Amino acid sequence: MTASKIRAPIPRVALELAEAAAALGMSPSSFTRYVRPHVRLIRKGSLVLVHVAELERWAEENSEHVMDGVA
Repeated sequence: MTASKIRAPIPRVALELAEAAAALGMSPSSFTRYVRPHVRLIRKGSLVLVHVAELERWAEENSEHVMDGVA
């Protein structure tokens, strides 16, 4: 196989809503309730995408330290 036929996966920079929910480990309904109001969306016609950086920002802003095993 020549180098021109080897194809690496293309990194995703935006995800569909269900993919974004899965990337955060939550259901689509939880994503709609807790995350969607707080992230910027990419809208083109009926297509709605979330930039991966927006998911990372939301996760960072909603993270907390757990001390002594207490959440």
